[in-house]
Amino acid sequence: MSVTLHTNLGDIKCEIFCDEVAKTAENFLALCASGYYDGTIFHRNIKGFMIQGGDPTGTGKGGTSIWGKKFNDEIRESLKPHLNGLYTVFGKVIHGFEVLDIMEKTQTGPGDRPLAEIRLNRVTIHANPLAG
Repeated sequence: MSVTLHTNLGDIKCEIFCDEVAKTAENFLALCASGYYDGTIFHRNIKGFMIQGGDPTGTGKGGTSIWGKKFNDEIRESLKPHLNGLYTVFGKVIHGFEVLDIMEKTQTGPGDRPLAEIRLNRVTIHANPLAG
């Protein structure tokens, strides 16, 4: 399974690890299908590490799950052992690395917040990770 993140800077296609982190993947894909992430911003940008988004409050402290409550993180050391069990990895970028480069070069302020808005306009879900 894969998704395309349509941002104001371009498109990023990601393969979702449905087998490795099934509950996290189910939650993410269901929220994508509902339009939950449409129009949200990327609120945290740490060069060389990660770009975070998807929180409708734009703070990194909001959000929900399809079950209406938090659920246990699905930490898989085999996916990214250097994260020391702090983050659930549920996918990887397979296309659109040039867009990530643009995002990464965006200047940030306090809390690693991008100074220029980076917005997720919408998400397209693909059944085949290699499909256009």
